[in-house]
Amino acid sequence: MTNAKLGEALRLLGIDHAAGQVYLALLELAPAPLSAIGTAAGLGGAELATAYGALIDAGLASAAEEGGDVVAPVPPTAGLEILARHRAAEVEESRITVGGAFESFRRQRLAAYNDHLVEVVTGDAVGPRIRHAWASARDQIRQFESPPYFPLSEATDDALATLARGVTQRVVYSRESLEHPGHLKDVIEPCIKAGEQARVLPSVPVKLVIIDEAYALVSLSIKEADVHNTTLVVQPCGLLSALVALFEQSWQNALPFHGRTTRPGGLPPADRRLLWLLAGGASDDVIARELGISRRTLFRRMQILMAQLGAANRFQMALQAQRCGWL
Repeated sequence: MTNAKLGEALRLLGIDHAAGQVYLALLELAPAPLSAIGTAAGLGGAELATAYGALIDAGLASAAEEGGDVVAPVPPTAGLEILARHRAAEVEESRITVGGAFESFRRQRLAAYNDHLVEVVTGDAVGPRIRHAWASARDQIRQFESPPYFPLSEATDDALATLARGVTQRVVYSRESLEHPGHLKDVIEPCIKAGEQARVLPSVPVKLVIIDEAYALVSLSIKEADVHNTTLVVQPCGLLSALVALFEQSWQNALPFHGRTTRPGGLPPADRRLLWLLAGGASDDVIARELGISRRTLFRRMQILMAQLGAANRFQMALQAQRCGWL
């Protein structure tokens, strides 16, 4: 490691330039008299004492024995842990301070400029804004999900990374999402497996992503042309509160799309997937395509499931499956 790189690392941990120079000299010469360390670092007197005292306080160097002048570095593990936590606390305090200052500004000033509460993002700027939204989430993401989709190849990876950070993710899918070619297998199921809470409705009122209680992204999609190239960013205001209420009401009305199997013996994964698709309103052709089977095989499987559940029709089968914990 170069001296410049080590010096920068020490600076990021809160060790100033003078103390950093003393530490570099200490690593090169110690054990040695403190005066020799100071000479190598170009420091002396009170300035040397202050710099070396900072290293002792940080747990990076030992104090000279009583009556002696010989000093040496000490294993930095404990000291670095303390420094890292201290710096993290400082960064968090700064984040809260800056955020509070902006909130004060927003309350005092933005009330007179309502047009600033809704930002319009278009074209190539949409993708980076979506990715930033996922990365900025701290507690939860609430989403209405439906085609058309913005061509963002990293979207699934971003969602999985967000789930891995412990962020709660609740998504209401439209039936079109299940029927979109490859979307169920490549996007929806990996996210559910990673911990996403998913429900389904025949349709969703709008394409929407709500990040914590901070802001929402609302897509202005052109469905007929399969285009998604304009997004509204809604800051805290009455509109954001209405969007949150809309999501929560829709979540209550939506059908759970994924659950644990509680019936003894369970279900084969293919049959459980069949029931999820059926409950989501997918057509026979879509279900057969997603399962990779013929319509004839699909009908045979549904007849077997109806017999197992004591159902006379598909509606009763879906109802009984939910009661048994198969959905």
